[in-house]
Amino acid sequence: MLKFLCGIAILLYILSEVFPKVDVTFLISSVSLLIVVMTLFIVPRFVKILGGVFLTTGLFMLINSGAGWKDVLLSFGPMLNLLTLFAMVPILALPIKLGNYAKGIQKFIKRNVKTSGQLYSMTSGISYFFSIFMNLATLPMTYYSMRPAANMYPLQNKERFMSRAITHGFAMPLMWAPVTPIVGIVVEMTGVSWASMLPYVLPLSVMGLLLDWYMGRVTARKKRHSEAGHVVNETAASIGIEEEDHRGSGKISTIFIAIIIFNLLISVLEQKLTFSFIILVSLLVIPFAMGWSILLKKTEEFKSGLKGHFQTHLIKMKEQFFIFLAAGFFISAIQFSNTNVLLNTGIGAVKDWIGIEVFIILLPFIPLALAFTGLHPAVGLALLAEALDPQNIGISPYILTVSMLAGAVSAFLMGPYNATLGLMSSIVNTNSFKVSNWNISFTALFLCCSMLYLVLLEFIV
Repeated sequence: MLKFLCGIAILLYILSEVFPKVDVTFLISSVSLLIVVMTLFIVPRFVKILGGVFLTTGLFMLINSGAGWKDVLLSFGPMLNLLTLFAMVPILALPIKLGNYAKGIQKFIKRNVKTSGQLYSMTSGISYFFSIFMNLATLPMTYYSMRPAANMYPLQNKERFMSRAITHGFAMPLMWAPVTPIVGIVVEMTGVSWASMLPYVLPLSVMGLLLDWYMGRVTARKKRHSEAGHVVNETAASIGIEEEDHRGSGKISTIFIAIIIFNLLISVLEQKLTFSFIILVSLLVIPFAMGWSILLKKTEEFKSGLKGHFQTHLIKMKEQFFIFLAAGFFISAIQFSNTNVLLNTGIGAVKDWIGIEVFIILLPFIPLALAFTGLHPAVGLALLAEALDPQNIGISPYILTVSMLAGAVSAFLMGPYNATLGLMSSIVNTNSFKVSNWNISFTALFLCCSMLYLVLLEFIV
């Protein structure tokens, strides 16, 4: 029953986006409420408590604002866009599996990668490159391409290893990649052009990638020295793979070609259609993956895999459905009760108290903190917009742009309710809070680097 309701909710959301004149708002809210009620009894205790806080706090704000039962019901439904994305994007992994590209990547790694530290850097680098073009589709494509290679090395927690490498590499281009929605939002808020901001944000993006590579290799080196026999084991793993049969494996270059084609399709459709980026990706993944599978002459296998995906994946997403729908209810309550105005006023008061220069340096922590309340980084930055007009506060719009984007990236890395960790957690079958914890050390160091970089910019700009 739960699987059926989740599928209906996604279908209704897509219907409402594709045919906006068809009003299914009441149906979407009703199904969302049913999903929340049903999942409440089967999710783990911590998720239940956190979602309960969102629901009770949101309900209190609505009642306190004079909302009726219809207002309460219609507050359910936000964040279905992200849940739709979580359900659809992993389908892109099917042609990668059917094309046996993982074996081609393993063969390349066998020839060129000698240690787990080098594998980490390669995975992070590939994720960085994919992210420039593909946004969230990067996560499943990198994972299913690189995950089999992790079996060649004596890693204690392979899912943690892959999750960290992929999310860290993925997050860094979000500061400047033109296909990233958050970049468009910040550019519009600060009034700078995309081309003019590149010299300011690109160095921090590359710095973050290099920091990730350094941390990955240091961690791998420490483990090799602390655990007897690991150096030998890693070498043995790379040699042992030589005997595997790689006949029939797909060429790695095909994945890069597919990425470029997918990106071009999204770019063209964005120009031709009025749909949002999220709905475009959600609608395109099935025909794109099917077309790729047809070229591989794996049509029947794709159909079977697609059927299996919807039969099992939606049930695996029960925690995400509960927590994201509860967080969406909370956000609706914030907007209905005008609590966002109070929040904005409070941020303005803090800015005036500590001074604008210090506030800009500390600004990256605000989107990160708001991410733990269920607010998407874009929503968090939108709440800051009124108090952070660069013309009114007398700060360079480029410094403000760097500060806001650094904060957004940190929120993407650790916010347990955003699309990045939500999708990654569904891929590695781990709850999003654990995936968030895996990113703590890197996020902390990245924030320190960002603060130092902002201090340097204040002296230069």
